[in-house]
Amino acid sequence: MEPVYILGAGRTDFKRNLRKEGKALRDLIKDAGRAALADAKIDPAEIEAAAVGNFNGGQFTKQLHLGAFIPEIDEKLHGIPTMHTEAACASGALSVLLGAQWIMGGFHDAVLVVGAEQQKTMSSKDGSDVLGAAADFDVERPEYGDFMFPKLFGKIAEIYIDRYGASPDDLAAVAYKNYAHARLNPLAQMRGADLTYSDASQVSEKNPSVAPPLRVSDCSQITDGAAAVVLVSGKYLDKHGIDKSKLPQLLGFGHTTDYLALEKKDAPVFTTARKAAEKAFGMANLKPRDMHGAEVHDCFSITEIVAYEILGLAEPGKGAELAKSGATALPQVRGEHVSGKIDFEIPVNTGGGLIGDGHPVGATGVRQVVDAYQQLTGQAGARQIEGAKKFLTFNMGGSLTTSVAMIWGT
Repeated sequence: MEPVYILGAGRTDFKRNLRKEGKALRDLIKDAGRAALADAKIDPAEIEAAAVGNFNGGQFTKQLHLGAFIPEIDEKLHGIPTMHTEAACASGALSVLLGAQWIMGGFHDAVLVVGAEQQKTMSSKDGSDVLGAAADFDVERPEYGDFMFPKLFGKIAEIYIDRYGASPDDLAAVAYKNYAHARLNPLAQMRGADLTYSDASQVSEKNPSVAPPLRVSDCSQITDGAAAVVLVSGKYLDKHGIDKSKLPQLLGFGHTTDYLALEKKDAPVFTTARKAAEKAFGMANLKPRDMHGAEVHDCFSITEIVAYEILGLAEPGKGAELAKSGATALPQVRGEHVSGKIDFEIPVNTGGGLIGDGHPVGATGVRQVVDAYQQLTGQAGARQIEGAKKFLTFNMGGSLTTSVAMIWGT
């Protein structure tokens, strides 16, 4: 297969409210796409194809056919083939994977990938029903009612706690860490929020219960945002005399799909999701402890804990202990609440993850790859992982229905 590299990346400020700005989804796509092209220092005329990741622009904004916005990024992109990928919250990762596979197969040498979502267009209750399309709506909506996804993941948290003897307070370690990381990220939605560990670990007027044992701080954000990457082949880099050793390369990936309804899955183990991670590590010929950092899907705090185990960063039932140990936090944000021994360090979600950075659904999988690019090229600023050479991204959609794991390295 032709090797795939990230030549450049860009994203928008996830604190923005597009409706208040008088802008729309097309503006997010244009802003992120232009940022990635500028960072890559590539002539847009060299881009041969583009992919757009988006979950539900049709309901959130009444707009679909999003590949047609690619030419608005730059007129030189007019006429290239484009494709829109959708797999709920994994829509962005699928767009990256699609672009990468185009290059691996020798179809294209330079591809633009954009993930975007505008969600601040309706009430939280109506938005919850739109998000519910990522679940088995006809089956699960009558059972779970309004705000279906917090309740679905509250159920996962209950199953995890019952099986492994974890505590609801264990979830606070993830929420606290990701808010603390967000304060280091100038583009994070919650960069100005101050969540103490005490606030995160108890129900209060400031932090009410949403879907027990989940509290507000355990939940990701409603976000407007976009992210983009420019993927190129090894042949492209050779042609232009660009040093490959300094650019992140896709070393391995795995992509699996489970049943749609939660009751048909083996929660909290999620064997099908684990297969995606196993495929990625197998292709890369690497192990979980070879990773220097990771971006994992934390739509809710329990999801990050489960992801630790899916990805092999923790043994089954030990994900909460890993979170509490401080091993997944940057050293400067660990605080005094950590407990247990750190066997190895792997900072996770150093930009704040979905909880702290924001979760523009179709953009999240691309944003994770942007973070991987920044870490591996030493451009992560205050949240830089020293000596990062191998990086893992894990994006999932639904209640661990679609799973995409990717390993990047320099």
